[in-house]
Amino acid sequence: MHIAAVAACLAGSIVLAGQNAGGPGRGGGLSSDVCGAPAPLPEGERPQQPVFPAGAYPVSLPAVSPTGVRNDLPNPYETGVDFGQLPEGRKWGSSGSVTTAPDGTIWVADRCGVLSASGPSCDGPRATMNPIFQFDTSGKLLKNIGAGLFVGPHKLTFDAEGDLWVADGGHQVFKLDQNGKVLLTIGKKGQPGSGTDQFDTPTEVAVAANGDIFVADGHTGGGTALGNARIVKFDKTGKFLKSWGKKGMGPGEFDVPHSLAFDSRGRLFVADRQNSRVQIFDADGRFIDQWLQFGRPSAIYIDKRTDTMYVSDSESRDGRTNTGRNFLQPTGYGFNPGVRRGIRIGSARDGKVTSFIPDPCDYPYAGISNMGEGVTADHSGNVYDAELSQRIRKFARR
Repeated sequence: MHIAAVAACLAGSIVLAGQNAGGPGRGGGLSSDVCGAPAPLPEGERPQQPVFPAGAYPVSLPAVSPTGVRNDLPNPYETGVDFGQLPEGRKWGSSGSVTTAPDGTIWVADRCGVLSASGPSCDGPRATMNPIFQFDTSGKLLKNIGAGLFVGPHKLTFDAEGDLWVADGGHQVFKLDQNGKVLLTIGKKGQPGSGTDQFDTPTEVAVAANGDIFVADGHTGGGTALGNARIVKFDKTGKFLKSWGKKGMGPGEFDVPHSLAFDSRGRLFVADRQNSRVQIFDADGRFIDQWLQFGRPSAIYIDKRTDTMYVSDSESRDGRTNTGRNFLQPTGYGFNPGVRRGIRIGSARDGKVTSFIPDPCDYPYAGISNMGEGVTADHSGNVYDAELSQRIRKFARR
């Protein structure tokens, strides 16, 4: 399987051309199609840019990026292997969602077997497919639910009571019990907006210890003036309480708030992805700090028992290739030069990063997102990621 052309990421959407969208079955390794290598120039076509000389490509990265992101930390995990025994005839769709339930089981929400960033994938002819899966840690399927509820599920999380929360590309968030019964819905299906009862492609929900609901809104318009860029807070009944944030780079401003997590102290961590940082707030939205050392965050998971923090960077890249073709523009969506993609693991208490599961693709990376848009860890410390490239992987601790 070879990619003739890959992702163009703009305005929060991803368009893929010429990619085989088949499901997993690749084993534990990565093939060139997963890394997204662009096609070479056709014979006789003149290069648009110089080709790197022998020995100069792939580009070697510094131990520490210009923004202080470590690329050289130890990796105490085995090579990732495909995870999840799917029902007969089912294949993984794109996913940004894998999480650990209070009982230790692993839950995934995929996009109904298709390659999709966050737009329609589970409606129309695929509305009969169940996009939510429960597995034990060996990958055995325990439950498959959720048909007919979603347009394009983005991230799934749990509250302390064991209920599920799903942020959906149809501009809504849902609270479900573990059998798929809808307990609460916020937002208006198909009606994006910035009102107190509207979202513009919400990305994740986090529920505080007192039941207050926090929604990251939204996925639209990364690197542009389009879309919402805020955190919206509701009480446990879904009543609007407040929102904060706008497009920007300052403290308390966002560009694609892509993931949320609480630590054991009740601080809210926000993956401010397009700004390549994690921002930290109290429960009233007061800014506490920003951390750059975890890379360009697509997903955050915090184990509240230890405050171990797992941050997955699936998008850091620059504009270079070695094909002689202008494949990516030199600036824009997804750029974070000098940072190796992967999962960085550290402490939510002090921000120290101690280990790293690296993306094995060559740097500079091509346009496609790789590594987890979703990340979690089980109670034994094994790590799982959910990927746009239609696979879920498990990284066992050595």
